[in-house]
Amino acid sequence: MESAGGSGTKKTKWSQLPLHLMILPGLLLIIVYSYGPMLGSMIAFQDFNPARGIFDSEWNGLDNFRYVMDLPGTFQVVWNTLIIAVMKIVVGLIVPIAVALLLNEVRKELFKRTIQTMVYLPHFLSWIILGGVLIDILSPSQGIVNQMLNGLGIDSIYFLGSNEWFRSVLVVSDVWKEFGFNTIVYLAALTSINPSLYEAAVIDGANRWKQTLYVTLPGMAPIIILTATLALGQVLNAGFDQVFNLYSPQVYDTGDIIDTFVYRIGIVDAQYGVATAVGLFKSVVSLILLSVSYILAYRFANYRIF
Repeated sequence: MESAGGSGTKKTKWSQLPLHLMILPGLLLIIVYSYGPMLGSMIAFQDFNPARGIFDSEWNGLDNFRYVMDLPGTFQVVWNTLIIAVMKIVVGLIVPIAVALLLNEVRKELFKRTIQTMVYLPHFLSWIILGGVLIDILSPSQGIVNQMLNGLGIDSIYFLGSNEWFRSVLVVSDVWKEFGFNTIVYLAALTSINPSLYEAAVIDGANRWKQTLYVTLPGMAPIIILTATLALGQVLNAGFDQVFNLYSPQVYDTGDIIDTFVYRIGIVDAQYGVATAVGLFKSVVSLILLSVSYILAYRFANYRIF
């Protein structure tokens, strides 16, 4: 009996070998492109000289971090990042939920699928393309938006060059790009609601609004809580691609974020150690926030990563 059991265990192990081999390429990619570059975090504690390399550059302790903290625009950059990211998270939750509820009320399946396809297509376009589109649309001289404003007797607005409007443009354009794709998640959540709950609500005299309020939204609550808590881990990611393609020195006061700040310090000014220090600080804070978000997701939405 023991030999039979041992033979069965060996067969089970060998049968799982193809599964382990299947994940090997992905594991190698993670090691090479995610864990390998972490060695470069040493630069944050060095007076880095590219000619001497990581291992021969002089160590300077926390001088890079102190230098960043002493820069006059550091706290404004962090504040901009938090404001923009939180606005995107909040609006990015409300709009997809509202659109999912509206699409759920559409009875013509062809019309519903057509609208759903149209609204999530922007998700697949890069910010290089969309940035050019927005620059043309919002142009103060020839943009269609300002032409409409001029037709109403309103002076042209330089949306991408105004500190008053730039954050709003970032939030609205980001939501426009992503809300269609995010709507899919909430539409999937709607399909899991038991139809008998709606039947019971109708028998009790509930109209469509009350059905939405007392049946649909409570049924969507777990996925809403889950997406909201997981979004906390992205609170320091305000969208480098979008901001980099739309901002200019005129809107640094309200539009400059941590990622663009690191880009200018590290790539433009070649202060690699300082840029790495800022990036490392952001990564540590993001790790803490991501851990907290998973704990909250497990506690309030019973979500586990394994």
